[in-house]
Amino acid sequence: MILKGKLCSAAEAKQLGLVDEIVSRDQLLEAAKKKITNGKRPSPHPLPRREEDGTATGEGRAIPAPRVSGNPAPGRALEVITKGLGGTVDDSLRMELDSIVELGETDATQNLIRNFFLAEKYRRGSSKQTPEKITHAAVIGAGVMGSGIAQWLSSRGVSVILRDVGTEELTRGLANVEKIYAGAVKRGIMTEEKAKEGRARIVASSAPIEMRDVQVVIEAASEKLEIKKQIFRDLAQKAPHAAMLATNTSALPISDLAVETKTPERVIGMHFFNPVSRMKLVEVVVGTETSDETIGRALGFVRQIAKLPVIVRDSPGFLINRVLFPYLLEAAELFENGVSGPEIDDTLLQWGMPMGPLRLIDEIGVDITVDIANTLEKAYRKRDRAPKILHEMQSAKMLGRKSGEGFYKYEGKTQTANAEIEKWRATQPVIPSEVEGSRGGTLKVTQRDPSTPLRFAQDYVSLRLMFLMVNEAARCVEEIVVASPEDADYGMILGTGFPAWRGGPLRFAENFGIKKLVEAMEKLARTNEKYMPCELLKKRARDGTKFYEN
Repeated sequence: MILKGKLCSAAEAKQLGLVDEIVSRDQLLEAAKKKITNGKRPSPHPLPRREEDGTATGEGRAIPAPRVSGNPAPGRALEVITKGLGGTVDDSLRMELDSIVELGETDATQNLIRNFFLAEKYRRGSSKQTPEKITHAAVIGAGVMGSGIAQWLSSRGVSVILRDVGTEELTRGLANVEKIYAGAVKRGIMTEEKAKEGRARIVASSAPIEMRDVQVVIEAASEKLEIKKQIFRDLAQKAPHAAMLATNTSALPISDLAVETKTPERVIGMHFFNPVSRMKLVEVVVGTETSDETIGRALGFVRQIAKLPVIVRDSPGFLINRVLFPYLLEAAELFENGVSGPEIDDTLLQWGMPMGPLRLIDEIGVDITVDIANTLEKAYRKRDRAPKILHEMQSAKMLGRKSGEGFYKYEGKTQTANAEIEKWRATQPVIPSEVEGSRGGTLKVTQRDPSTPLRFAQDYVSLRLMFLMVNEAARCVEEIVVASPEDADYGMILGTGFPAWRGGPLRFAENFGIKKLVEAMEKLARTNEKYMPCELLKKRARDGTKFYEN
């Protein structure tokens, strides 16, 4: 927990053995006295002993060294823990203090401090008005996203009508709701009683009834524009009194759906992320005719259900998918051109991402990845063109985890490289250009034996992929898709797991050096136009200015 900076709820802390009991505030003193009277309980986890190599172990198991590069805190924490075991309390406290002072001056610490205040900003909002509390909602579509949204709303006190075209779809959706609630109870996040109350707030229906008391409708059907248009035409008749008609689309234009209703001012995007029960971000997407009143209601509702909203303008991909997809598609293209899967995924894990890009494509679904890429390519051309290997995988029904195989093969909780997709990779690896390293100097492809997988020097893969993410985030600021660099950075931290200690793509660019980044991108752009830096980045490089004042 120390090395990962992990936080846990009171219930999780009790389950882990970190606390003895959870009681109400007025019972705390008596409960503490009782615990003292009964004496100390036996520890379920023996204290670790110190080995000669400085690694703390317990029950013969070594504490693994932190594997994320660039963030000095986990390594220093492990050093303090292990050295502290062999010294006095005063020596241990002195090491802690010295380490805290030293780490306090690092970019990672400064980024985390800024993130703390940003979290407060997005949680509280800037509006002085308090929108009416929403207690009745409807969710259209009982798939993974729709059922996940319904479960989350019901767990936050909102009554939900879950709609789909047939009983089979609804049965699957309710099974997913049950699975999420059962998991929450098992992990100690909520009691069985609370879960039971939440389940009771969901009513499933395939009947096209009028939704008179519903205050907000969230459409979560498949990502097909014509299907969504038909739903919104129907909602205009069936939910005439709903204050908001929202869509959970991840890339389709909000304004195209709004014109299907007679009241486009109440249409807005609420893009939740999968899994809904764990991802805090909701992109609040503002259409061309969305009213200020609807925006205010949407922001209030998102905060009411304990999510964090980021306002984005209606444009293809909005913020998260627009910034994420060039990164994902380039990773797939690198793989197609001969770079090994583990080298791509493990490098990005070490860089700080929660999951490698190829594994993430498998989780999203190869088919969905291709569909979103096709939508984005219409607006952004080659920057979002899906490489051939993704189309081949889609045709072969290798769709990722849901089909059991994609870039990896999945059996239970295990995953292995999928040898069946090797036939779609380049037999002669394409050697990319050089790129400037984060520590200075030029990174080059290492010498390679033709019989072994293509390998790269340190930082090459991570920087090549991150440059695309930085470029697209800067474009979102340049085109006012988001109102500020903070929105772009914090949105990516919440929506993709971009390492918080790096501060987001634009903060990373500043710490890397914008001028150095632009020069490296221009070198890559000589052979690959996707890497041409946007005008805002080039201007910042010329002027020596930053995205942030401090």
